[in-house]
Formats: sequence, C-alpha cells, structure tokens
Amino acid sequence: MSRSINNSMQRRVIDNRARHRHIMQTSGRDNAQGNLLGLVCVTLALVAITAWSYWPTMADLFKEWQRDDDYSAGQLVPLAALFLVWRERKHLRECLLKPCWWGIALLVLAQMGRTFGQLFMYESAERYALVLTTAGLVLMVAGWQVFRRVSWILLFVFLMVPLPGRIHNIISAPLRNVATTGSVFLLEAFGARISQQGNVMMLNSNTPMGVAEACSGLRMLTAFVIVSAFIAYMVKRSRLQKAALLVSSIPVAVVCNMLRIVVTAMLMLFVSTEAADKFFHDFAGLVMMPAAVLLIFGELWLMEKLTMPEPSPRQGPASAQAKPSMRA
Repeated sequence: MSRSINNSMQRRVIDNRARHRHIMQTSGRDNAQGNLLGLVCVTLALVAITAWSYWPTMADLFKEWQRDDDYSAGQLVPLAALFLVWRERKHLRECLLKPCWWGIALLVLAQMGRTFGQLFMYESAERYALVLTTAGLVLMVAGWQVFRRVSWILLFVFLMVPLPGRIHNIISAPLRNVATTGSVFLLEAFGARISQQGNVMMLNSNTPMGVAEACSGLRMLTAFVIVSAFIAYMVKRSRLQKAALLVSSIPVAVVCNMLRIVVTAMLMLFVSTEAADKFFHDFAGLVMMPAAVLLIFGELWLMEKLTMPEPSPRQGPASAQAKPSMRA
C-alpha cells in the first residue's frame, strides 16, 4: 500500500511539473506574440507620423525628380532600397529585435538639420534629414543588429537626394570643360577639323556646336553612381573591389558623355543637324545606360581575372605538402 501511495504521489508531482512547464511555455509564447504585436503597432504609428510630418518634403523631392533631368534617376533609389531589404529578409529574421535608445540621438540630429533647413530655406538639409530620420527609427525600433545589417542600404538611400545648389555648380562647370576638351581631342584624333572656344566647338570652322549645361554629363554621373552602388551591393566581391567599382563610375560616366558628344558632332558633320539632335536627345539616352552597365560588368570580369582567389581556410600545411607527393 505504501509503495502504491508513493507512486501515485510521484505521478501527481510529475503531472504538476509538466502542467507548470506547459503553462510557462504558453505564457512565454503569448508574451512574445504580444511584444511583437506591440512593436509592429509602434512601428506603424511612427511611420505614419514621419510620413505626415515629412509629406511636404517628399512631395517637393518628387517634383524635383520630375523637373530636373540631372537627378531623375533618384526616384529609382527608394524602390531599389526596398528590393535590397527584401533580398536581406532571411538574414533580418535571424537578427534580434531589441530597441536601442541611441536612435533618439539620430532623430534629434535629424530634427536639428531639418530646423536649420526650414529657418535658412535650405531644402537639401530637410531632404537629408528625412533619410537620417529613417535611419534613427530603424535603430530605435529594431536595434543594433538590424541597423548594422541595413546600414549600407541606408547609405544608398542618400543617393536619392539631389546635390545642394553650391555643390551642383562646383561639379557642373568642370564636367562641361572636361567633356568639351575630351571631345575635341577625340574628334581631332579621328581627323576632324575642329577648334575650341570655351565650351563651343567649331566644326570645319563654320559649324558651331555648344556644350550646354545639360550636356555636362551630370545626369549620366548621378545615374551611373546609383547603378554602380546597386551592383556593388548585389555582387559577392571584396570591399576593395566594391569600392573600386563605385569610384570607377565617375570616369565611366565622363567617357560615355564624351562619346555621346563625339557621335553627335560626327552626325552634324556628315549627316544633318536634325539627325544629330535626335540622336543626342533620344537615342543616346537609351544606349548610354546599357553601355555603362556592360562596362561595369566588364570591369568586374577584369578584376576577377587580375586578382588571385583567397586560399580556403581548410587548406593548411598538410594539404600543401600532400599535393607534391601526389604528383610524385
């Protein structure tokens, strides 16, 4: 009798422990689901408040993309950034969601920049503040692990903002001069009679062709930098090769713009001015971007051929000694 009583008591104890564990697991799951639901609600509320607060800035930025051809490629940056985040979805699921209050520092910095832009009529400050606010919200809501994972994507988003007016003027004038001088050099190399007067080229001493501000190549430069940054993030290469690819987009854009001007000048010389105008404004804009992408992939292929593959960590001295013995 005593043994049966002890056995029954032990069974009751085991059953009670099992029930307690089940209750704890169930409550833990409920708490986790409740925390996740609360985090989603807070995130949606912050996104809605940010969108409402920055709506005039976003509307003005969209108008700038439509109005200025030099920065029209910027409207593709948000879509490309969303695609990159979707591509990182598997790695983001593995990250620990832990809010970090350091994000408030980024939000305060963003609001300081926005206030400066509103007080001194500096639109670029408000636009950069929008991107910085997005980064601060990611850090504050999701935490350091998610922020580190998407840090390069957040830097990529900065490319959607047009350059400030002063920087635009500083870059545009040298680009025009380089495009004009380089085009004259190439045309002379092909045997054309040409002279240069500032940013105006005289073809056969009687046909003027001016390199206007729209021909400076800034539009190609901004587009090529965005495309190069996107491809550099997508390909699996070393950071040095990715940096080289991004930096090389600048001379690639300059060379492509020179080729466009040279072909336009040749059409003016040997065909007609109407054909040259049509090529410059219609056909060249469609051809130069695929050509630049081909040059970028050609550069990746060249870097792959010029660089030595890194040795596998599994290969040690023993494996290095094993190869000569097999040959012998």
